[in-house]
Amino acid sequence: MRTFTNDGMTFSVVDGGPGDAPEARTVVLLHGFPETSAAWGPVSERLHADGLRTLAPDTRGVSAGARPRARSMYRIERVVGDVVALLDAAGLGSIHLVGHDWGGAIAWEVARRHPERLRTLTVLSTPHPAALRWAMRHSTQGLKSWYMLAFQVPVLPERVLAWGIERNGLDSLALPPEQAAAYVHALSQPRALTGALGPYRGMFTRGTDDARVRESRPITLPTTFIWGNRDAFLGRAAAERTVEHCRGDYRFVEVDADHWLPEKQSALVADEIRRRVFDDFE
Repeated sequence: MRTFTNDGMTFSVVDGGPGDAPEARTVVLLHGFPETSAAWGPVSERLHADGLRTLAPDTRGVSAGARPRARSMYRIERVVGDVVALLDAAGLGSIHLVGHDWGGAIAWEVARRHPERLRTLTVLSTPHPAALRWAMRHSTQGLKSWYMLAFQVPVLPERVLAWGIERNGLDSLALPPEQAAAYVHALSQPRALTGALGPYRGMFTRGTDDARVRESRPITLPTTFIWGNRDAFLGRAAAERTVEHCRGDYRFVEVDADHWLPEKQSALVADEIRRRVFDDFE
């Protein structure tokens, strides 16, 4: 499949590996910001070599056909609905879900709201939301997350980011050149920056239920959390506290690495995903 629809919008998706793979061997990969589905290229190639199918969508705001203007359209329940719509469109009952950065936040939420649609959960960089909320109050995490508040300002963040990208691309993030170029190309399209910032702005709109109530529900799925100890955006306090919110088989993998795990630690990430998939399959 190349596209799927939800909320009257069309999402692009990269479907790779054996198309006839059973759902027990199917992995859905959710990217973050400023990434696109291209973040998962090196990881996907390694998974395909082991006979796994991967589905890597361009998420709401990044897919050219799914860039709504209203902030309320980026509330977490709507973004979670996009993942469920992808599974339905692909005829999949339950899969292995992987997310990085903002995609990790989506993955945690899918696991809370729709555990029946998941076999295992693997999250990169992004701690459990309740652990992150705690760390905001009890550590330096609030300082690390300053950009989330800055993104709430209308228009100005887009102009600043566009100016920076035009001058220096994404050099400050130290991403691999091939993937950095793909992200710059995507962000240079009309309304792309506003769409990419949409999920951050959707965090601060009123949803249909209370975040603290959702966060009190423990994750019971087999879960792996991979965190780079040189991550400039997500610190140790929340990473180590994530275990308190996971009641199933839980594995914490600390890596001597920065934030960009799919791009720069693809072998390790693929190994950890395979470990979850094949443990479940056996």
